[in-house]
Amino acid sequence: MSKVLRTAATGMLAQQLFIDVVSNNLSNVNTTGFKKSKVEFQDLLYQTIRAAGSSNLQGAYVPTELQVGSGTRPVATPKIFSQGDTVQTGNPLDLAINGNGFFRIDKPDGTFAYTRDGAFKLNEQGIIVTSDGFSLAPQITVAVGTLDLEIGKDGTVYARVYGQDALQNLGQIQIYQFLNPAGLRSIGQDLYEATIASGVEQVGNPGINGAGTILQRHLESSNVDIVEEMVNMIVAQRAFETNSKAVQAADDMLNTSNQLRR
Repeated sequence: MSKVLRTAATGMLAQQLFIDVVSNNLSNVNTTGFKKSKVEFQDLLYQTIRAAGSSNLQGAYVPTELQVGSGTRPVATPKIFSQGDTVQTGNPLDLAINGNGFFRIDKPDGTFAYTRDGAFKLNEQGIIVTSDGFSLAPQITVAVGTLDLEIGKDGTVYARVYGQDALQNLGQIQIYQFLNPAGLRSIGQDLYEATIASGVEQVGNPGINGAGTILQRHLESSNVDIVEEMVNMIVAQRAFETNSKAVQAADDMLNTSNQLRR
């Protein structure tokens, strides 16, 4: 009977994690460039009471196995990097990636991170940075006297400078891709770190070799589907309740067993 309790407990813990992931998705429904996560489960080891192909007392071979499972466990919470909706903002430093890839960010400790959040700003030195002050890589600096910025779909950055008729080329925004983006590690602040599972970054200009293009004055919204997440929440809640019913049934059966001597 204790096996029933342990098996049901694994189901309740799994659904609790499911709810945690769903709640995180819903809480980031308005986070720029956020990518939703999903939970994947696996069944646990089985106790084989009678193996398939074994012979019974009459000498016949048993066609099927007699097994009892041990429950479930979560094995992965991969990110789903589907395209989010793009929203026009009118801000020349708001950039959205239409397609695959990431912006690379230089962190203060000298390491790199990657993001789909293109809500960039200018710091006191005129460097294009994130909302947390991390600079965009490769670094692009806007000089004093710049009236406007024009960023093409290919990532080329031009400045319209006061007193000059011709546009000034400030640099090139590049897109970074990974063979397995689901292997990236989320570190918060809309940032990801590369891992062994994600593979080595592949850098290139926007629109080349499968990389997405740049949409200036746009931001990519979260790809969270509220209706889908609400349905997942209901499914997880009902599964949790069902597993708790199994615990209650096992407790009732144990209680009945304890009263047999009375």
